[in-house]
Amino acid sequence: MNTANPRFDDLERAQALAWSPLTSALPAGGTSEPVAPGTPWRFAPPAWIGATGRSIARFARRHARSAAAVALLLVLMFPFLWLVQLALRPENDIFSDSLWFTPTLASFAGLLQGNFLRSFGNSLLVSLLSTGLSLAIGVPAAYALARWNFKARSQVALWILVTRMAPPIAFTIPFFLAYRWLGLQDTVIGLAIVYLTFNLAIVIWLMQTFFEAVPPALEEAAYIDGCGVWEAFWRVTLPLAAPGLAATAVLCFVFSWNDFFYALILTRTEAITAPVAIVNFLQYEGWEWGRIAAAGTLVMAPVVVFTLVVRKWLVQGLTAGGLKD
Repeated sequence: MNTANPRFDDLERAQALAWSPLTSALPAGGTSEPVAPGTPWRFAPPAWIGATGRSIARFARRHARSAAAVALLLVLMFPFLWLVQLALRPENDIFSDSLWFTPTLASFAGLLQGNFLRSFGNSLLVSLLSTGLSLAIGVPAAYALARWNFKARSQVALWILVTRMAPPIAFTIPFFLAYRWLGLQDTVIGLAIVYLTFNLAIVIWLMQTFFEAVPPALEEAAYIDGCGVWEAFWRVTLPLAAPGLAATAVLCFVFSWNDFFYALILTRTEAITAPVAIVNFLQYEGWEWGRIAAAGTLVMAPVVVFTLVVRKWLVQGLTAGGLKD
């Protein structure tokens, strides 16, 4: 005999029918089957909850890397930022422990009243002149070493690099005596020639690698089109090696701009450069810390600007030289 209560069965069936439209509308991963009478209700979390969790995890990892990069950038930029705030402090507040101060441009104004701008201009002129001459002479030489096969080619490249292996003091006396005899002491062109001697090795060695990475088949196609050797070089090879040219130019400029040793030995007053001029602020009566910081801030500006201008080609040049097809 069936003892089931028909009213109770009807109630279960009505509840199942009432829940079925809602469960069928759930996304994948939820309960999508109609509930049969007598089946206990169980809820499975929808798939979007798991997807959201994974998205949150990816978001956290990505921002953790960004936070680490920002922290590393702050560590690397700390000396520069500290130098800038030191240049903006009042002279009587240089050694204060407080991080709060009233910014002032008195240290920069003191530089304008002296001869520092002349030294700054000498550094800029010497760096640009030596970099331009190094590229004008070194790039064709590097192309010749990369394309023309002759005996002792590797030995020639090695001996060119020897000039960068010797310590600067080894060339000091020869340069000093030669410049004294030629009348090139304390001149901008004389200092640029010194930097040219050392920059040539960098230009030839680096640009030879970049030229070797350019397929010779491209030049052969230019020869078929009627181009000569140097015309193919200017129109085909050199544009493809432009990233390497930018990277090499930055290295030459930075070396010429930052040099202190040769500028101190070979200049007196007329051709004195910015690094040597900064030392003049170290006097027996005391060190002018505000002007030293202001001068250091100005000295770093051209290198930063020059690097930002060629940043696109610089990154490509620093990575392309180490790749082989």
